[in-house]
Amino acid sequence: MTEESQQDQRATRRGVLLGAGLAGMGGMLAGCSTAAVPYLANEAGQQAPAPSASSGMAGQAAGGATGTLLGLVKDIPVGGGRVFMAQKVIVTQPASGVLRAFSAVCTHVGCICNKVADGTISCPCHGSEFKITDGAVVTGPAPAPLAARMIAVSDGKILLR
Repeated sequence: MTEESQQDQRATRRGVLLGAGLAGMGGMLAGCSTAAVPYLANEAGQQAPAPSASSGMAGQAAGGATGTLLGLVKDIPVGGGRVFMAQKVIVTQPASGVLRAFSAVCTHVGCICNKVADGTISCPCHGSEFKITDGAVVTGPAPAPLAARMIAVSDGKILLR
C-alpha cells in the first residue's frame, strides 16, 4: 500500500468514528430533551380523564347518591387513608368524619401512589409525598398537588362520583 492510500483509509476510519459518535450524541441529547408526560397521557401530554361511574361497580346508596362503590367509611383509618387501585383513587380521613378523595396518579410522571401513612400519600417511583388533607406536595419532585376527586358518602358507603 502506498502512503497516500493509507492516509485516505485513516481519514475514512476517522470520518466513520466521528459520524457514529455524533449520531450517538444526538440521540442521547434528544432523549434528554423530552418533557415529563403523565402515565396514560393523551397525545397532547394531558392526563386522561378518570374512569366514569359506569366503568366500575356503579350503584345507588339508600340515601339516593349514585356512583362507583369504593368501600366503607369504617375501612378508612382516621389520620390515614386507603388506595383504590382499580379506580386510581385515594380516600383519606384526616380527621374523624372528614373524608377527602384524590387521584392516585402522581403529578410527576404519572406513577400510581400506593401508600398512605403518617399523614402523607406516597409515590413509589421517585419519592413524592402529598398531604392527606388537601393533596398538596410535601416532598418533590412532583410539581403540583394531587387532583381532587368527587365522592359521596351515604349509609356508611363511599361512592366515587
